[in-house]
Amino acid sequence: MYKITNQKKIQHLYHRAGFGESISGIKLSSGKSLTIITQELFEKSKSYNDLSLEGISNIYKKKNDKDNPAEVSKQEKKKFKRQSRDDVKNLNIGWIEKMVNDKAQLREKMTLFWHGHFACRTRVGVFCQNQNNILRKHALGKFSDMLMEISKDPAMLQFLNNQQNKKSSPNENFAREVMELFTLGRGFYSEQDVKEAARAFTGWGFDKEGKFVFRNKQHDFDNKTFFGKTAGYTGEDIINRILEERRTSEFITEKIYKYFVNEKINKEIAGDLAKKFFESQYDISSLMKNIFSSDWFYDKENIGVKIKSPIELIVGLTRSFNIDFMNPMPLMALQRSLGQILFNPPNVAGWAGGKSWIDSSSLMQRLKLPEIIFHSSNLDFDYKDEQPEMGEEYIEITKKEKKLYKEMRTKTDLSAYIKEFSKYDQEELFEKLSDYLLQVELKDNTRNIIKDYADDSSKKTLIESLTLRIISLPEYQLF
Repeated sequence: MYKITNQKKIQHLYHRAGFGESISGIKLSSGKSLTIITQELFEKSKSYNDLSLEGISNIYKKKNDKDNPAEVSKQEKKKFKRQSRDDVKNLNIGWIEKMVNDKAQLREKMTLFWHGHFACRTRVGVFCQNQNNILRKHALGKFSDMLMEISKDPAMLQFLNNQQNKKSSPNENFAREVMELFTLGRGFYSEQDVKEAARAFTGWGFDKEGKFVFRNKQHDFDNKTFFGKTAGYTGEDIINRILEERRTSEFITEKIYKYFVNEKINKEIAGDLAKKFFESQYDISSLMKNIFSSDWFYDKENIGVKIKSPIELIVGLTRSFNIDFMNPMPLMALQRSLGQILFNPPNVAGWAGGKSWIDSSSLMQRLKLPEIIFHSSNLDFDYKDEQPEMGEEYIEITKKEKKLYKEMRTKTDLSAYIKEFSKYDQEELFEKLSDYLLQVELKDNTRNIIKDYADDSSKKTLIESLTLRIISLPEYQLF
């Protein structure tokens, strides 16, 4: 019978509350209780640094500096779009590096979760950066504070068209998504509530500097009837009223449960967590501590049952094997081929997650990924030109750029890894490696095949070949 060891539980915590841990880190933690490790994860995430891209440009401001934006030439527009694309690309790579190296692993994992929850897409690099830092700032704070600040964030207001929400012609897009996707879920509000909430958010916008502004003349100051009560609601009032609904804590808790625990929700456990979350006034840290410190979190049914997202897969591999991407451009191509590009969610609902990460094409890419990275092999798929999005004009990717996107150049330092596993004899080695690399049990025939085809010409090559074969298995996609 497959036994969930203490090491498996420690690895489970590091996988779910971060992006995995090196074998050296696991060994250092082996003498500590799960309670102590959890406390350390929260302690390390108290202090943090923002994601900051040197030289990022406010293209939105530049485009709108002229008295008449129509005077911006076609050449200038093309230049602005290329600069924006480069800014967002560099932010993407910078965030991956931050997830790999930052000590605040829990905060970065929570930031990634909220990035999918408050899914937003903008071509303005400085807007991307600012929103990402808002999520990081509130990632372990109060959900109520994060919701209010995100609702006034230029990236979100732009993406959901609230810049066009005026008293004379209310735009319902932002008001609808705030309730449907960010707080309550479909079926817990009426169409009339959407219309009235939209009126309350009229006048919410931002200036060319990228700062929130309330445009007094565009706001509807008349009474609105929302959730059955009539008052002169403002946008802030609507958000606070939504937060008074217990359904909001249930919706957020269930989404967090699916992301950090199991796609199949235990209604009794989730209900208890949601109750405490609501009573804590939406304290995210309190909710996450309740999850990570609970015995049920480490039950067999919750270990090795989630499919790694593309970002979790890439970051986890990089952390486990100390990989240096000397040419970071393939990280963009990998994200595209695997189906998750940071700062570019498919829609306002974000990435579906779960089984949607896997199809016949992406699974083959996932299984080949370790060999591509370890052997610095070029990516063998065609990197397509960037497609028009959100009305922006087309920008062609140059031949030089295409080559860089496909040219995988990595340096992997396995010295500490090999040293740790060299102490085991050939009989023990496979078990020790699979215990660290996998969160699920392997079938006997799979184990035998791996052992039979491993290169045992030396201890070093044996460790390397066994490792590469194990992490190329479908089972490695689960955590």
